[in-house]
Amino acid sequence: MTKELTTAEIQELAVRRDNESKTTLGFWLYLMTDCVLFASLFATFMVLRGNTFGGPGEHELYNMPNVLAETLILLTSSFVCGLATIAVQRRAKNAAIALFTVTALLGLAFLTLELTEFHHLAIEGNSWRRSGFLSAFFTLVGTHGLHITIGLLWMVSLLVQVFRKGLTEFNSRRLLLLSMFWHFLDVIWIFIFSIVYLIGTTR
Repeated sequence: MTKELTTAEIQELAVRRDNESKTTLGFWLYLMTDCVLFASLFATFMVLRGNTFGGPGEHELYNMPNVLAETLILLTSSFVCGLATIAVQRRAKNAAIALFTVTALLGLAFLTLELTEFHHLAIEGNSWRRSGFLSAFFTLVGTHGLHITIGLLWMVSLLVQVFRKGLTEFNSRRLLLLSMFWHFLDVIWIFIFSIVYLIGTTR
């Protein structure tokens, strides 16, 4: 009886590990497709950045203090998310919840600043409809903002589960995948900051 139970447990463990491997592989494949998506958006922006259709260019539109604040906030959120990952690995439930909550608040602050930038551009008559450059700009930066929004919703959902059920194996694995996604968005923003804003204001 004991031998049959042990065999069943081994089989269940093997199946669970196989499912975890498939989930991780699927997530990496998703990140690679997202890389292709952003690469195409960056390429489109580079082609269209000079097509202002007689409107204002990058020097006139970008609010660099606001962009620098966004960058600092997102980099800080990525650092805090790393600390949260360590807390998850150590099974420190309260610390993980607190750190992921701070990460979410920082992400929300970043998103608020980004939407504020979009709003100011729109009310000044510089919406995505005005030129090819602005269409490419809003699409690239807005797609990143959409990913941030999805990440925040995912984070809140997982925090609710952790609060109710604790750091189970399932929840811990999902939190680690979430942290990978958040760091990925941080890397994408560094490229946006460098290629869109920094080059745009210095060339």
